[in-house]
Amino acid sequence: MERHFNDQELAKREKLSKLQKEGNDPFLVQKFVRNYNCETFKDEFDKFSKEELHENTTKVLIAGRIMAIRQTFGIIKDFYGKIQFYIHKKTFDTKQWELFDKYLDVGDIIGIEGTPMKTNSNELTIRVSNITLLSKSLKPLPEKFHGLTDEEDRRRKRHLDLLMNEKSAQTFVIRSKITQCVREILIKKGFFEVDTPVLQPIYGGAAAKPFSTHFNALNRDVFLRIAPELYLKRLIAGGFEKVFEFSRNFRNEGTDTTHNPEFTVLEHYSAYDSLIDVMDLTEEIYHSCARLLKKDVYKFRGYEIDLSKPFRRISMVDLIKETCGVDFDSIKTIEQALELAKQHHIEVADNQRKIGYIIALFFEKYGEEKCIQPTFVHTHPLDTSPLTKKNPLNPNFVDRFELFIGGKEAANAYSELNNPIEQLQRFEEQLLTGKIDDESWTNEIDMEFIEAMEHGMPPMGGNGIGWDRFCMLFTENDSIRDVLFFPMMKDNEK
Repeated sequence: MERHFNDQELAKREKLSKLQKEGNDPFLVQKFVRNYNCETFKDEFDKFSKEELHENTTKVLIAGRIMAIRQTFGIIKDFYGKIQFYIHKKTFDTKQWELFDKYLDVGDIIGIEGTPMKTNSNELTIRVSNITLLSKSLKPLPEKFHGLTDEEDRRRKRHLDLLMNEKSAQTFVIRSKITQCVREILIKKGFFEVDTPVLQPIYGGAAAKPFSTHFNALNRDVFLRIAPELYLKRLIAGGFEKVFEFSRNFRNEGTDTTHNPEFTVLEHYSAYDSLIDVMDLTEEIYHSCARLLKKDVYKFRGYEIDLSKPFRRISMVDLIKETCGVDFDSIKTIEQALELAKQHHIEVADNQRKIGYIIALFFEKYGEEKCIQPTFVHTHPLDTSPLTKKNPLNPNFVDRFELFIGGKEAANAYSELNNPIEQLQRFEEQLLTGKIDDESWTNEIDMEFIEAMEHGMPPMGGNGIGWDRFCMLFTENDSIRDVLFFPMMKDNEK
């Protein structure tokens, strides 16, 4: 492949070539020992005055990327921050000065040795006594004042985005922190973190189209996981009473601001817990992350989401009645439901001609967008929830909730069905429905899961939190692509 370089790139490659010919190949350097980073250096020395630091001879070793050079001053950046450095020609030997003056560029990675000082403007600085070139940049960084602002470029060239845009870097720092926070909450409550297969002979646990591949050694087709649910519940049947997984899932579907074909879900299951227990735990997770970040109100999808208050809890039927005036408690026949749908311009597919499906369609049209502040919408129709235990007061509904924030689903939880006879029947009905509309949520019935249930499965509460959307809220990003290091992108047409 023939490559073409601009003048800046050619100049950088020429500098590298000269260094290598002189026996100073930076790419041969294997290690640089540091005793400070930019943050710890500031923490230790910023409290001193210029006069106090003038006598300070503490040896400082820091490594990072050159972000600016101006005469004999420069800026070095590492993961923890930026710090100014200063080079005095008189204190440098000829080779060191030549390295700095002729061969170093913005973007190069260097190690510096020196002592702390403050300038006349009282800026903490490293007075450099020695420089080691650790990596020569062969491409220029984006222009300083405009940075990397194009949304497509930011996501395709994430390494540059992280270097040039502080908000982007902070997004992923926050993601890591809140993931660790939630992991610690669950472990303290007795949950075990587990791993389930990504390659599965039968895909299930959600309604989605899978990615498929072929396993040569076994000469069989397999599928990338669309959900870990059935495997996690098999672990509950095996005696692990509380389990969770940060699950990487894959769905062969479209992309938009809240969907990526590869995404993360936190799923957790706890034996002997009810849907109310799961609701309480979910709310605790959100409140704990808000406390960690010391912030209650988050800007998300154009709204200000307040996480300082208890989350609202309302049934799906009551929310529909509240938002559009339709009372499904009074609807007794499918004919009545279809007539209501017609009056409200709601299209009902052939495989949705059941009251439960029509209730769900009304909620999608009228209810979801009204759930701006955190809202648990509970008591869902049986028809739309094949893995959920029936509500003891109304068998046409199930004990299920979805959490909505900013008008978008954030979590989906069940009182899990543990009757294997009923579960098999529901699987058979779901498979038949899927064959009608070519949107089958499973390619076949997972009989190993049914057999696990037949050995005895305790009542349990389970939940799936869309982790990328969770991170969107806490980092105040409106696109899932901005909370994924490397989102799926269309081919670059530039």
